[in-house]
Amino acid sequence: MVSSSTKTILSLCLLCFLSFFAFFSSSQSQKVSLELYYESLCPYSANFIVNYLPKIFSNDLLPIIDLTLVPWGNAKLNGNNNFTCQHGPYECLLNTVEACAINIWPELVSKLNFPFIYCIETLVYEHKQKEWESCFDKLGLDPEPIDQCYNGEYGKENVHESIYHRLADFFLYHLMQLELEYAAQTNALQPPHKYVPWVVVDGKPLYEDYENFLSYVCNAYKGTDTPQSCTKAYLNAVPKGEAKPNNLVCHMKRMIPTWEKVRSTITSWMQKMNF
Repeated sequence: MVSSSTKTILSLCLLCFLSFFAFFSSSQSQKVSLELYYESLCPYSANFIVNYLPKIFSNDLLPIIDLTLVPWGNAKLNGNNNFTCQHGPYECLLNTVEACAINIWPELVSKLNFPFIYCIETLVYEHKQKEWESCFDKLGLDPEPIDQCYNGEYGKENVHESIYHRLADFFLYHLMQLELEYAAQTNALQPPHKYVPWVVVDGKPLYEDYENFLSYVCNAYKGTDTPQSCTKAYLNAVPKGEAKPNNLVCHMKRMIPTWEKVRSTITSWMQKMNF
């Protein structure tokens, strides 16, 4: 038989657990979703990641934000899961490097995920993107997990070249599972994205007012403890009408296939030669 005192203790423990669970669920539901759809070599994406996005990592803002990074941008799916990127194959390389980092280090506060992407995009911002592998040494990270992301279930087997040389050829012809998922997520956006960076707060795109994203986050937060970082300046900075365009975006453009470029060049040459 269970004594009355034991029953009381068990009831109190259950009550505490339920209260904690209710508080945790409430705090999770009060988080503001912040989604960034971008491509690695768009200079405006790099500028946003380097000079604006780190602001969410202040102590009182991070707990209220649910951040999602989607490195796909204006890339295009072709047949047989092939894809092309707006800024060429090197952008496909870095998009997938960052996709692997997000997959390997999913926790936003792990101090691995964002610093690694921040490091790469800083190099892009400085026009030094070919030095991206230096980020492993700078952050004291083991490159093996990223390597396995390609060479394991998401990548191509039995390849013994370095990461860069393997991917430089590989990305032109094969779409990794991670990138396919990000492609589907980007293509499902409503309304569809028109350019990058494409910033979405609680399901609503900010269009070209994306640099003002913290104001939208602060206004969308429904919790009782408003972060001190959400100053009156932020709370009053959301435009009531349409935001003034700043044009700092990489617009979607029709990417001309290589064969079409060759045909155009030959046609132009023949016209000049009066053929």
